[in-house]
Amino acid sequence: MAPPGVYAPQEDTELLAGALSDEPVPPGADVLDVGTGSGALALEAARRGTRVTAVDVSWRAVCATRLNALAAGVQVRVRRGNLFEPVRGRSFDLILANPPYVPAPGGERPPRGAARAWDAGGDGRLVLDRICREAPALLRPGGVLLLVQSALSGPDLTLGHLREAGMKAAVTRRRHISFGPVLRARERWLRERGLLPPAEDKEELVVIRAELPV
Repeated sequence: MAPPGVYAPQEDTELLAGALSDEPVPPGADVLDVGTGSGALALEAARRGTRVTAVDVSWRAVCATRLNALAAGVQVRVRRGNLFEPVRGRSFDLILANPPYVPAPGGERPPRGAARAWDAGGDGRLVLDRICREAPALLRPGGVLLLVQSALSGPDLTLGHLREAGMKAAVTRRRHISFGPVLRARERWLRERGLLPPAEDKEELVVIRAELPV
């Protein structure tokens, strides 16, 4: 269930869920789902017997995740807060992140309302760069970050930042999807900015896997 104003599971959620299914996460592992939305990924991790903490800045998302976990019969600790703030001082075996990654006109203004789930500044990296800076310190040795983003927001930059932080990082999944309502509405702006090639009529999504060495 995703009530109005909460990001509903879409192709990026499905792509990241596929990467999660490939990950050898043992029962009892500590998992963080940051920017959980309706909690779809948190529930997937919890079904595998892991200890899941889900975080979102939206009260509606927090309530939706709690209700969805209750309906699914799984335990998920849900916290409201901005990115990693509610889990400072903790460490995790796996971090899942489906952050806002869509470049937005007027990106100097913080997004409001439902747009917080997708708008991410003029280059789409408003939250991605924070994740690259802050996630490594929350991972245990051998811990893994799984992150999904658009090719419009610089996967190579994400890989570079994570490698600079000492992680082994690579793109593990790719998918081309049709433009959704948000991209259709700003297609002209994206092309004018050079973020979208003239002949491109699909958006590429990628999953990045980054592992902290033991």
